[in-house]
Amino acid sequence: MNALGLGALRPRLPSPLEPVEDERFARHGVRLLLKRDDLIHPDLPGNKWRKLAPNLLAASGRPVLTFGGAYSNHLRATAAAGRLLGFPTVGVVRGDELAGLPLNHSLARCAEDGMRLHFVDRATYRRKADPQTLATILARLGEGEEPDAFYVVPEGGSNALAAHGCRDLGRELHAVADVVAVPCGTGGTLAGLAAGLAPGRRALGIPVLKGGFLGREIEELQRAAFGGPAGDWSLDERFHFGGYARTAPALDAFAEDFGARHGMPVERLYVAKMLYGLVTLAEEGAFAPGTTVAAVITGRPDTAPPALRPSGTPRSPQSDSSR
Repeated sequence: MNALGLGALRPRLPSPLEPVEDERFARHGVRLLLKRDDLIHPDLPGNKWRKLAPNLLAASGRPVLTFGGAYSNHLRATAAAGRLLGFPTVGVVRGDELAGLPLNHSLARCAEDGMRLHFVDRATYRRKADPQTLATILARLGEGEEPDAFYVVPEGGSNALAAHGCRDLGRELHAVADVVAVPCGTGGTLAGLAAGLAPGRRALGIPVLKGGFLGREIEELQRAAFGGPAGDWSLDERFHFGGYARTAPALDAFAEDFGARHGMPVERLYVAKMLYGLVTLAEEGAFAPGTTVAAVITGRPDTAPPALRPSGTPRSPQSDSSR
């Protein structure tokens, strides 16, 4: 894989920046911008492109092995990249009980794009970062397959290279907004975003998982990518709506209303939670009058058939953090 190969996909960069009129912000003297990373590429939208592109360059055409749950956006994006750019992909999927079942729409799409799916039990999956566990997984993939035959990308795509890729997002917004908000799953996007912003600007992460662990992971990512803390960033952990893949009628109603106001579909598991959080913060007076807030739209709604995924319900307990 080389830069020319990635360029052939024609990503829309920098992604569009759209000012929107919303009285919930305007009445507090706050200006809202939408950073439309969801429009970067039809198959690799949002932070998927920013995080995967530097890793694919490092892979240099080797098979890419990565991890995710049964509805992982990251697995889907990696599989799509393999199809588009002509390299093999392997997805290690959490939940060996899924191996004998029909593939859901998300994993079926991965398979259609040529991804080899390998199901592991949940205890093994939790230990996936352990070198011995990874070696065992690789050994089970087939005889003669050596660890260096694969380029391994962590769950959600968040590593030091991904943080460098997401630093470009901060550079695109270098001095455009006072506050840049992004939904967070594994923290790679926020780690890079903060590093790319101009001094005096800050990044705000809205975690979609509960647990209070994300701050430490972002610190580790910045240490690995930049040698230490980079940029001004913070987390507001109040808007996860119960955890990953969890929604609520109030969130669904908010997303429908926001989409109708501004002519864009709103993805529920990440984007809606961030936007809901920003509206709440504006109402709380968290942004001083005259503040410009940019909200990073990191992805589009899932296009699962309605029969497979009823509106207003969580995806599945097997869903994973993929941003």
